[in-house]
Amino acid sequence: MVMDLKVTNQNQEQFLLLAKAAKGAALATLISQVLEAPGVYVFGELLDMPSVKELASGDHASVYRLLNVFAYGTYADYLAGSSSLPPLSQAQKNKLRHLSIVSLAAKIKCIPYAVLLEELRLKNVRQLEDLIIEAIYADVVRGTLDQRNQRLEVDHSIGRDIRRTDLGAIAHTLQEWCSGCETMLSGIEEQISRANQQKEQQLSINQQIESEVTNLKKTIKVTTAAAASQDPEQHAAEMREPPAGTNQRQSNKKASKGKGLRGSGKMWSKSS
Repeated sequence: MVMDLKVTNQNQEQFLLLAKAAKGAALATLISQVLEAPGVYVFGELLDMPSVKELASGDHASVYRLLNVFAYGTYADYLAGSSSLPPLSQAQKNKLRHLSIVSLAAKIKCIPYAVLLEELRLKNVRQLEDLIIEAIYADVVRGTLDQRNQRLEVDHSIGRDIRRTDLGAIAHTLQEWCSGCETMLSGIEEQISRANQQKEQQLSINQQIESEVTNLKKTIKVTTAAAASQDPEQHAAEMREPPAGTNQRQSNKKASKGKGLRGSGKMWSKSS
């Protein structure tokens, strides 16, 4: 089951309250407990406490350095400085490895198993997949294990603590991002302006065409009405007059009938 965020926050708040009243060895022991506690992956508030900062120059400076590794570093960083750091319990190792996965996820969204095995110092894929599944259940990362392609596909990961020295670089990155957004918005506004101009031109052309069609219809209507009003009787006669060639065909028929009758009479006379 995914770690309850409310419970996680409550655990972190309890540790912070205890840290305010603790000093020296008691505070060092409390920090070790925090580094083992499930669900606590953010340590910035603890590092900012005056009593914790005092540990940096005392007998428990190694615990303070270890807390910094958990806040900002990776498992590889711990191994590089392990000679001056306290040994880790198994729970602390797993948590620091979870945080190392988060650091990788911030840079790579598809992390090859080979990279994870090297970074986390694990012996085989089975151990790696068990650790990733544990991190997913802890809601440290969200993603998919692609066993065929031997990689972790990351959808989401938690944010880690930020060093004050990194704020300038982060501000610069955000400024570049804002500049890129402004450039993109400027380009979009320019495209919208061109589209609106083309739309207005097209509307103007359509209105002009509609106006010309309307005027043409009016002209045809007026012309037709004027032609009909000039000589209505002639117009009616033309409507009654048969088509050209009809009278000629009728005359030819009459002539043919007359010839036939005359011919018939002559033949009758000879017979008589």
